[in-house]
Amino acid sequence: MIDLSAQVARRRITFALFAGRGAFSAANIAGFTVMSIVAAQLGGTPLLAGLPGAAFLFGRALGGYSFGRLMDAVGRRRGLSLGYLVGVAGSGLAAFGVTAASFGVFLMATLILGVARGAADQARFAAAEAYGPAERGRIIGLIVFAGTVGAVGGPLLVGAATDLAGESGLDPLAGPWIAGAGLAAIALLLTFGFVRPEPRTVAPAQARDPVGSHRATRAATLARPLRETFAGPGVRLAVTSMVVGQAVMTMVMTIIPLHMHDIQYHPGSISVAMAVHTLGMFGLAAFTGRFVDRFGPNPIILLGALQLVVAGVLALFATSLLVILPLMFVLGYGWNFCFVAGSALLTEQLRTNELGRVQGLSDSVVAVAAGVGALGTGPLFTFGAMTWIGALGVAASLGLIAVVTRYSFAQRPMPV
Repeated sequence: MIDLSAQVARRRITFALFAGRGAFSAANIAGFTVMSIVAAQLGGTPLLAGLPGAAFLFGRALGGYSFGRLMDAVGRRRGLSLGYLVGVAGSGLAAFGVTAASFGVFLMATLILGVARGAADQARFAAAEAYGPAERGRIIGLIVFAGTVGAVGGPLLVGAATDLAGESGLDPLAGPWIAGAGLAAIALLLTFGFVRPEPRTVAPAQARDPVGSHRATRAATLARPLRETFAGPGVRLAVTSMVVGQAVMTMVMTIIPLHMHDIQYHPGSISVAMAVHTLGMFGLAAFTGRFVDRFGPNPIILLGALQLVVAGVLALFATSLLVILPLMFVLGYGWNFCFVAGSALLTEQLRTNELGRVQGLSDSVVAVAAGVGALGTGPLFTFGAMTWIGALGVAASLGLIAVVTRYSFAQRPMPV
């Protein structure tokens, strides 16, 4: 018998999480668009242009685990709402740092915004908790797809926000951060107002959870120590897929604009390449989730790793748009497969009362991987150009293929 009230609640929760994540994504992208410009302006040298981005990634790593633990204690609604509130504060502080011409204040603001992003990333797991195992991939993919809203809406806000700030007597570059504070406030109101009851309380078919046949019994069980949880091969594969996908994607994505500039491409062409990459990352995420539900996470992780191998090979020959555009799309879609399928697999492996902290810690590790990829790509490109970038991407992706293949064979039932 269908519980209509639970079904209505699931739809309301999903809508609120999708819209809130989309609004906050737009806030992030609007800020990122001018972040390096602000940093160079306030710091007095282009050498400091990457420092706010590094602070953001550090904050994201800190926020993922911290807010994951908090959500285990206070629930998804309160935890996510607090995260978005931190985002309002961070964006407001960034706007103040710009108007006060204080690089230190601006740097602290980007750290705070990273913490808020670490909390916001938990929205995909919160949505998945409201559904049974057969639908979690689709729902995770849908929330990841909300990033498309930010990818499209964020940059569109920048021009209007800078103009409005300038007309109001403020530094025009404060405008995107003020707009970001407003968008984070919208995400806060949507989450606090409509993510109720707690997502896990309206999940259907509780007994079909693959980790145990009785979730009610499992919920009463003490959460396992982190070392024991991460010793599970499924958890290790899930985290590995997200880490490798994030590191390879970040490494190549970060350097492609500089590479294209060096080989005399117009900024307009660079923008097209990044737009194609964004389409690969987010535009088809909802379809990825359906693939995960139908075929299981392991084959999708494998396909994602194969796409990253293709991207690494294409990077070796990235001297024309005929190669660069397919490279950027495959790079984004390979990350998408690894991220969505890895998130779904991780959720399958966890007990109810350890979801937040383990998922949060995994996101922290992914953020560190992004930071390592971003910081390492400069020296690699300096000494080996795209050859070293592509070769390292291929090597890491082949390693992921080996891991998922070994895990898949280990999961096959033994012949009787």
